[in-house]
Amino acid sequence: FKYIARSCKEILDNHSEREDGIYYLTTANGMKYQTFCDMNTAGGGWTLVASVHENSIYGRCTVGDRWSSQQGNNPNLPDGDGNWSNRNTFGLVESATSDDYKNPGYYDIAAKDVSVWHVPNNFPMEHWNLAAILRYHTENNFLRLYGGNLFNLFKQFPVRYNIGSCSNRGPAIPIVYDHGNRESTRNLYGPKSRNEFDPGFITFRAINNERGAMAICSGVKPRGCNSEHYCIGGGGYFHPDQCGYFPSFDWDRLGREQGWSASKEMTESAVLLFYR
Repeated sequence: FKYIARSCKEILDNHSEREDGIYYLTTANGMKYQTFCDMNTAGGGWTLVASVHENSIYGRCTVGDRWSSQQGNNPNLPDGDGNWSNRNTFGLVESATSDDYKNPGYYDIAAKDVSVWHVPNNFPMEHWNLAAILRYHTENNFLRLYGGNLFNLFKQFPVRYNIGSCSNRGPAIPIVYDHGNRESTRNLYGPKSRNEFDPGFITFRAINNERGAMAICSGVKPRGCNSEHYCIGGGGYFHPDQCGYFPSFDWDRLGREQGWSASKEMTESAVLLFYR
């Protein structure tokens, strides 16, 4: 409670605080909450607003899959749980690599850019930065065009089954690498997936051949329509073998056409989302 601020950027600007760690923030209506502030990457001031943690890649839209559907693979629930574009909150900041996390900053903060960290599951907070297999950020203020946060962006680009065809994607934004590069990003995904995307971007609301909607393609811009093999999260209905956070990241295991599965490093890491 040392500071009263709406974001980590505000704490950095007003108080010159440079220590990474947990801080209290407040929303526009006075709700206080805790989150992690990254006060050093690319100038600092990054607020953790969410994490996507797959508790079991063998599950298909089961309990705990808050960023897709906890109610099964159901065409009558095309939005699934709808948490990409609602005000639900869940989880604890300390557990962001071992469970899903979403705080009020996700919808309350007016930001310009995002930062994304892929951190191996269950790593303690003090080691997130060094343990990350991939870290990057945007720097072109793109969120200003979409209401200042992902809550508003996904209102414009709903993550919903049968919302459109493969070409009906959301924005693809260039990224700056903080750990990793284009080649290491490519290698996190399967050999056949690498022929379908360009690394060096973050893409929002990608749709596949089966009209399933993924929320985020982390580190890549799709050129093909098999985005279930390299894009994250999504609505409530997919092809029966695709539902969940990592819809078909384990495709080879199912005994189907080989070469599509993502790396173990990717499937066993949580995805941390920051604003600035």
